[in-house]
Amino acid sequence: MAKKGDWVRIHKIILKAEERTGKLPEDTQKVPLEMWTKGYLLADAEIGDEVEIESVNGRHETGTLIEVNPYYTHNFGTCVPELLAIDQQVRRIVFGGEK
Repeated sequence: MAKKGDWVRIHKIILKAEERTGKLPEDTQKVPLEMWTKGYLLADAEIGDEVEIESVNGRHETGTLIEVNPYYTHNFGTCVPELLAIDQQVRRIVFGGEK
């Protein structure tokens, strides 16, 4: 259960695929225009409920509650040893040594 005031993420379909303009690439026309946004929950709710949130800049949005306390899960991959060597080369060229 998500409580009023919790930081949450919601999802909303802005335009269905058939409502989108014909001036888009063909593959883009086939999918809906979707929105995911974060904000503070304005009333207690469960995941999957239609809710209203207030964003950090005060905008109110409605959508389906999909996550409580969302966080970033992406990364930049594994270490690339060649980039470490390039870093040292650039530092020598720009700064005249390893700083």
